[in-house]
Amino acid sequence: MELDGRVAVVTGGTRGVGAGIARAFLRAGATVVVCARRPPERPVEGVDFVPLDVRDPEAVEAFFPALSRRYGRLDTLVNNAGGTPYRPLTEGGAARHARVLDLNLTAPLTMSVAAHGPLRAARGSIVMIGSVSGGRPSPGSAAYGAAKAGLESLARSMAAEWAPEIRVNTLVLGMVRTELSALHYGDDEGVAAVAGTVPLGRLAEPSDVGAAAVFLASDRAAYISGASLHVHGGGERPPFLAAARANRPAGPSRDADRPADPAPPADRPSGAPPNPSKES
Repeated sequence: MELDGRVAVVTGGTRGVGAGIARAFLRAGATVVVCARRPPERPVEGVDFVPLDVRDPEAVEAFFPALSRRYGRLDTLVNNAGGTPYRPLTEGGAARHARVLDLNLTAPLTMSVAAHGPLRAARGSIVMIGSVSGGRPSPGSAAYGAAKAGLESLARSMAAEWAPEIRVNTLVLGMVRTELSALHYGDDEGVAAVAGTVPLGRLAEPSDVGAAAVFLASDRAAYISGASLHVHGGGERPPFLAAARANRPAGPSRDADRPADPAPPADRPSGAPPNPSKES
C-alpha cells in the first residue's frame, strides 16, 4: 500500500472528518496516531489514541519527542482539530471569538512548528484542513472564517520556508456529512435540501476527505506543495441564479438552483462541536 511504513498524526481524529481521515490512512498502510482532549466514545479500530489539548503549547512540545521515541519517525501531520458554534460577532465578546481563532489557527501553527524536526528528518508533509468559509463571508462564524483564511496563508508560507524537506498543503472543505449533521441541518429532509445546493448533488463523506488527504501525503503528490485542494463537490451555486427572472429552465428542474436555508460554516457543518473548545 502507498503509505506502508509511514506514521501519521491526525489531530481531532476521534470522530467525524478526523475519524474518516484516520481510517483512510489506515487503509493506505500507515500507522495512525490520533489525538484529542478526550478518548473517543467509539474508537477507530486500528489507530492509537493519545490525549492532547492542541491549544496547550507545553503539552504539544512534549508530544512529538514522545511520539518519536515510540514510533521512530513522523511522516505526516494532519491538522484537523477545529470547529465553531454559531455566534454573531456582537454576542459573547471578543474573548470568545479569540478562542475560535486559537483552536483553528494558532493550534495548527503550534503543532506544525513542534513537528518540524521529525517531519524534516522523514522529508514528510503537513495537511491543513481548511474551509470554504475562509474564502467567502461567514456571518455567524466570522472568527472561524478568518481563522481558515489565515490557515491557508500560513500553509503557503510554511511550504515556502520549509521546502524542500517538508511539503505543506491545504484541503479546503465544503459541507461534510457526519454523525452530527442533524445538529446543523435537521432531519433527513433538511440534509437533502442542503445537499441539493451542491453541484454534485450530495454532501461530502468523511471518506472523501480522507482520500484527498492520503493523496497529498503520498508520493503521488511529491511535487505538490503550497497548494489548496478544494473538496467541495463543485462549490456553491451563486444565489443570483435563484433570484433571476431570466434564463430559468422550465419544468421540475426549476428549483435546482434554489439555495437552501443558510447553513453554518462549510467544512464543519456536520462535525462542528457545539463548544469551540472541542476538537472535531
